Amino acid sequence: MKMRPLVKLGMVFAAVIALGSFGYNSLHKVQPALAEGANPKTDKIRLQPGFKVEHLFSPSDAKIGSWVAMCFDDKGRMIASDQYGGLFRLTIPAIGSKDNTPKIEKLKFGKGADTLGIGNAHGLLYAFNSLYVMVNARVAPVNPPAATPGRNPNFAPSYAPRGSGLYRVQDLDGDDQFDKITLMKEFKGEGEHGPHSIILSPDKKSIFLINGNHTDVPPMDAYRLPKNWHEDNLFPLIKDPRGHANDRYAPGGYVMNIDPDGKKWELISAGYRNAFDIAFNEVGDLFAYDADMEWDFGLPWYRPTRINHVTSGSEHGWRTGNSKWSPSLPDNLPPVLNIGQGSPTSLLSLRDAKFPAKYKKSLLAFDWTFGIAHLIKLKPQGSTYLADREEFLSGIPLPLTDGVVGPDGALYFLIGGRRLESDLYRVYYTGPEEATMKQVASQITPLNELRRKLEVFHNGPNPAAVATVWPHLNSPDRFVRYAARIALEHNPADSWKDKALNEKDPVSAINALIGLIRMDKPENKNAINAALLKIDNKGFNEALQIDYIRAFELNILRNGLPDASQSSAIVAKFDALYPARQMNLTRSLSRILVTLEAPNIIPRTLKLLETKDTASVAAYRVETATSSADLIMRNPQYGTDIARMLEKIPPAQQTYLATMLSAAKNNWTPELHDRYFAWFRKGFEYQGGRSYVGFIDRARKLALKNVAESQRAKYDKMSGADLLTANGNDLVKVNAPKGPGRNWKVDDAVALLDAPLTNRDFQNGKSMFAATTCRNCHAVGSDGGGNVGPDLTNLGTRFSKKDILEAIIDPNKTVSDQYAASQLMLRNGTSVVGRITNQDKVAFYVSQNPYAPDQVEKVLKKNVTSVKYSGVSPMLAGLVNSLNPEELKDLMAYLMSGGSEANAMFAKPAAK
Repeated sequence: MKMRPLVKLGMVFAAVIALGSFGYNSLHKVQPALAEGANPKTDKIRLQPGFKVEHLFSPSDAKIGSWVAMCFDDKGRMIASDQYGGLFRLTIPAIGSKDNTPKIEKLKFGKGADTLGIGNAHGLLYAFNSLYVMVNARVAPVNPPAATPGRNPNFAPSYAPRGSGLYRVQDLDGDDQFDKITLMKEFKGEGEHGPHSIILSPDKKSIFLINGNHTDVPPMDAYRLPKNWHEDNLFPLIKDPRGHANDRYAPGGYVMNIDPDGKKWELISAGYRNAFDIAFNEVGDLFAYDADMEWDFGLPWYRPTRINHVTSGSEHGWRTGNSKWSPSLPDNLPPVLNIGQGSPTSLLSLRDAKFPAKYKKSLLAFDWTFGIAHLIKLKPQGSTYLADREEFLSGIPLPLTDGVVGPDGALYFLIGGRRLESDLYRVYYTGPEEATMKQVASQITPLNELRRKLEVFHNGPNPAAVATVWPHLNSPDRFVRYAARIALEHNPADSWKDKALNEKDPVSAINALIGLIRMDKPENKNAINAALLKIDNKGFNEALQIDYIRAFELNILRNGLPDASQSSAIVAKFDALYPARQMNLTRSLSRILVTLEAPNIIPRTLKLLETKDTASVAAYRVETATSSADLIMRNPQYGTDIARMLEKIPPAQQTYLATMLSAAKNNWTPELHDRYFAWFRKGFEYQGGRSYVGFIDRARKLALKNVAESQRAKYDKMSGADLLTANGNDLVKVNAPKGPGRNWKVDDAVALLDAPLTNRDFQNGKSMFAATTCRNCHAVGSDGGGNVGPDLTNLGTRFSKKDILEAIIDPNKTVSDQYAASQLMLRNGTSVVGRITNQDKVAFYVSQNPYAPDQVEKVLKKNVTSVKYSGVSPMLAGLVNSLNPEELKDLMAYLMSGGSEANAMFAKPAAK
């Protein structure tokens, strides 16, 4: 997940203004950010009670990279990989040793020299007397391109001796040095959405792998998810306005299974965005931790990071741009748990950890961006699971990259990635409860067992399949119904088509007909519609109505529009249901009714654009913004879009319906067009992720295509064209920095400003104060909002240019407790991060959003176990990197003058 910086300049100048006689420390007693003599590597980490963390090694300090993957070999040694470099082997002292420093060995390949070179791994597995390496890299071209000016070097392309793929590394002569590297499968794709993790199956007989959505699916020997995937969405396609994943189509990220020698490759599951890792629980069910698209914040197709149950043949609905499927649709499966914003990295099971029994059935999900290891507490629910989550460990900052349970039962984890500071840690239990490495006895539920029996028929045609799975097409368990339908799709359509067309049970019929549609036989279109129209949907609940509508939608998408008679009959089935009280049902109805031009669908939909969100929409917004406010101060660099969105949350349901209406080509009147295009202008008032404005603009432009050319200019202006930049991706900003910016360093900036500031531009300095969003948190004179950060009016009279520049460019150097964020650890294992603005006898009041500082969360003191300052400034370093030298001079003059245009720095030379 990559987001733009959160600008919170105020914290760096905290020493300028005191809070008066009633300071922060007088509010409550807290632990300092770092006690004298403490270890900064471990002091920032919060753990659940009874656990101890040890810092073992710093690869970055040793100048050997930033590590992102690890495993243990058959001798109990760790093997780790630098994200952009080689492999290393570590012999780690046992728990309780006086010296925990590992013995580090850079792995060599070949005889006496690193002649074969391998590294750049996102996944490592030692099994079958071999090291399996998931390389994620591109091979260096003959003439590599020059570096892009101004680009962050942490995101620059990385080249390696070997390109992306799965490699098997072996020691054939038994000298404890690897001497053979075999490419088992090349993957086309690299980078942060490329090849990722690799794990051993529970029976230790095969291997599972996962790749991100920018990695092509290679030819497979078998497909548990039938290779009949399409984009499958009647919603008008808008690709990401900024170009992300615009050439990536179904099936998205995917999970594979192979034998140890890589002779058989089988596709297990797909439809992920960018799940980095997978893990089996104690009963052998597989899970993935999938990523969100943070640029979609505030949009109806935003999907939070989530835990998915990876069942045989499962599809999880990722599609490019705004075409991501709703989890409510029957041809994909819902998540076990929505987590919220973040950057998933590692997922691991605690079944083998030497931890108390209450942890053994849980997973750990690592979030790189916000530094949280989520404890995922799985709860069997039918054939699948639901889950709760707690914080197992966290830190600010703590960019978690990988975790593994070692042979000693301890948890080992890495931080780093993107060339950041990297460290290796060990966590083990020292509390009063019994801790054992024995797995906790568990049994699968009867429905889980049934699902697995049905999944046996996902291996290709089987004469017994249809009769076996058919009775389960109407199972009340969604995952069982899904497994039964996928089994049908593995068999020739002609062997079960008539049975599907004549099925009397409505639930069985809908699922069987969805399977028949997915067999891509256009000649069945009319017969399928006729069979669907025979179903009486009166009395259907929301989920079943959505399934029923989806069957018609898929038939249109796969086989074509119905004839006039069937079209009228389909509209008659659903017209009276629109709009529904439920959000997802209303969306499904809008897709089918707008496509088939239902009577008065336009004015009915416009009415929804002019009314407030329903309760279900409000609930949805809470669900997909889980703990959003809490994340802002955990990582200010990545919290900007969250903070801004929460200040002005877009109306997601209105956005969805307005976009759907862009497909309505007929039955418009001038009055309807006026109402419709006025909505777009209003839509630009809200704030979302980086692509929010661009998506609204692209929907607007789709709608304009349905306007008579003579009226297009009128509606273009009415809908907000004048508010937008030329490419439509951003709102026009007054007095934005002209740049080009640079990655300012303190020494460079001090050298620039060494000479006295004269003949500066006051208005431009004031504009830069706003353009860098300093004024969001600070005041200079009467300019700005100083209720979040300190008032800067007297800055120039108390500090030198160097002091001010150092505070701006390196804000973590000094963080005053007056403006620091605090982390409140709660008894339920979670924590709250924000700025404590007040307290009374029963509660703390915590402000978490600098863009909405008056919004506070009440945290009951009885639920708080400890409070500790964050040692990291909530302000991002490099705030001024968008400014060119002259703009930086003007900003500094503005700050040092206290916002006074009469200051001599702004005096113009006398005319000669």
